[in-house]
Amino acid sequence: MAFPLQAGEPITRPTMWRIGHTGEVIFYYLAAVTVAVFLWGVYQRFNRYTDGSEDWFERMDNLGGRIVSAAKIVGTNEKQFDRDLVGGLMHSFIMWGFLTLLIGTTILAIDMDFLEKGGKLLTGQSYSVFHGDFYLSYSLVMDFMGLLFVVGIGIALYRRYAIRKERLRGPNSSLEDDLFIWSLFLLGVGGFVQEGIRIVAMEFPDFETVSFVGWFVADVFTVVGMDADMALFLYPISWWSHALLAFVFIAAVPYAKPFHMISSFANVVARDEKAGKRLPGIPADLDADTGAESIDDFSWKEKLDQDACTKCGRCTSACPANNSGRNLSPRDVILDLKNYREHVESGGDESEIVGSGDDAVIQAETMESCMACMACMDACPVEIEHLKTFTRLNRQLTDEGELQPSVQDVFQNLMQKGNTFGDSQRNRGDWADDLEFDVTDAREEEVEYLWYVGDYPSYDDRNKKVARSLAKLFEEADVSFGILFDDEKYDGNDIRRLGEEFLYVELAGHHVETFEDCEFEKIVCTDPHSYNTFKNEYPEVDFDEFADDPMMPFEYEGQWNEDGEIEIYHWTQAVEEMVENGTLGLNGTELDYTVTYHDPCHLGRYNDEYEAPRELVRATGCDLHEMPRNRDNSYCCGGGGGGLWMELEEEEKPSEERLREALQDTEAGNAVEKFVVACPMCMTMYEDGRKTGGYEDDIEIVDVAELLVEAVESKGVTAGTSASSDAAPADD
Repeated sequence: MAFPLQAGEPITRPTMWRIGHTGEVIFYYLAAVTVAVFLWGVYQRFNRYTDGSEDWFERMDNLGGRIVSAAKIVGTNEKQFDRDLVGGLMHSFIMWGFLTLLIGTTILAIDMDFLEKGGKLLTGQSYSVFHGDFYLSYSLVMDFMGLLFVVGIGIALYRRYAIRKERLRGPNSSLEDDLFIWSLFLLGVGGFVQEGIRIVAMEFPDFETVSFVGWFVADVFTVVGMDADMALFLYPISWWSHALLAFVFIAAVPYAKPFHMISSFANVVARDEKAGKRLPGIPADLDADTGAESIDDFSWKEKLDQDACTKCGRCTSACPANNSGRNLSPRDVILDLKNYREHVESGGDESEIVGSGDDAVIQAETMESCMACMACMDACPVEIEHLKTFTRLNRQLTDEGELQPSVQDVFQNLMQKGNTFGDSQRNRGDWADDLEFDVTDAREEEVEYLWYVGDYPSYDDRNKKVARSLAKLFEEADVSFGILFDDEKYDGNDIRRLGEEFLYVELAGHHVETFEDCEFEKIVCTDPHSYNTFKNEYPEVDFDEFADDPMMPFEYEGQWNEDGEIEIYHWTQAVEEMVENGTLGLNGTELDYTVTYHDPCHLGRYNDEYEAPRELVRATGCDLHEMPRNRDNSYCCGGGGGGLWMELEEEEKPSEERLREALQDTEAGNAVEKFVVACPMCMTMYEDGRKTGGYEDDIEIVDVAELLVEAVESKGVTAGTSASSDAAPADD
């Protein structure tokens, strides 16, 4: 027999309806056990991080501000929408639906256990608010957000099982992933099923129309033959099924994939805004702390990264190495390390963490494939710092001498000659011999701009032309600039990412000692790699630690540019100021080429500089068309992270794919005449890709500086030019 609400009864719904006193006791007992298991599991998980090697305080400064910022990032799902609108909507529906249902359940528990039962126990009076307008508003919000939750889960199921989205699959996919998504689905749908059964059992109280989803489900049940008596029988079954599933899910959170709901937020709170662009150093007195000999060598943040990974595959999807057929999936590196750590923690045998052996957790080939482009980190919605972990693995490979011969040759060149080419340092300034003016020696004369030219513009024939173009621009703008000639060495950026930390420190020490002996106002760099390491990494090196090390041939002590007193520029930033001041005399009509521009990783993703090079291209009068992947979504040329020196097998070079994109996917299509770069490594990689990809007759590779010089020359005013100007690129 049904028990409908009678006229005049309050607008509410019964809680613990038809459960009975014994059922209530069992429910509260199971709830207490669930909470205890949950809290113990969370404690155990976070307690493991205390064994990490990194100082907690480095990540916990301004904790309140960090939490607020993390709440914004997580709450807005801003990274979930990047490159995947449907995925962003799906995750927003799931997250906000889940949080609303959790908050709603908490409100109900507070009302039922404290305001109602607690009030009656203490004062003999109920203080429940779960009736009237509050109840109606509560029911409407819960049904609406619950519906979004189920829709989000439905989209997730469709993407995983129907279209089988590739980035959601992989060697680390497991039954646990399936159980997680189906548990959420059953929790969401089960709540509406329970609500529909209750509405049928209570014979459709009019006010319950506000529970529009539950009302619809109840209508469906009546259509298939459910009456009030059947609903009364089924209600306790559905109630207990839903409750038990919720208890199991909550208790399992710290021990399975759902833990990412906690660890991901913690990971965003603990993020380093300069992660990747600024790698962690190695204290001089910790000779053993150089890599990944043991899983215990990993910092607590690296372990938290592993636990925060949701297996979404966005990092792997964005990775140019993976897309070009190299053996690298950033997601799987993080997850393989997590699986190995859990294996060791559970008493399993230890293995080589990274190496060429069959039993190595991470293969050396995998690490060799990384371009250090930071696309994985930029795509990650939970702020995993892949490059920090990858650098640790690379340091281990370097310590063990597991390097490609070509990379060993580069290291040898640096140790013996100070540059990656192995050429004499005396020849470093020879690129300037063809200029019709002298370049100032910054060691002997005060200058405004100390220009760090870099290895490739100094020794590579193609990039020497870029250096000469830039020198002409400085001369035309009448700025005071000078170079270090043979005291300039390689900056160290990419060998650091390959794991050679102590050689990097030696190079850094040499340069800051040399800088200290010069008088200048600003440093300007040709190469974005140099710009990044001077700006973000040199100031972090505490040279005091190495002061007594006989292996370090420099005398500088302390930290360089600690307060940011010296301005560091990429040359496009410096020249943009000159163009804006009118010192180059450009009016934006000099050239009429149709061009596209490639964002270098170390200038764009690393340092958020996207507009200066574009403004310079526009200043020449060129018609600039963007490729679909631009700015922070730019696709690496393949030269970063030592890729320029590697011999790797790949299905297609990233540079070839990028050139094809320039010719086929811009609005101008094959009308694009010039592919514009602002990085010597990009120049080298794209000149190579133009040949190997068969694009020599289709497109020309030029640097922004070469476009500017051509534009200024068209006015007949460029300083130091001759009839045989080398501003235009050659085919060599």
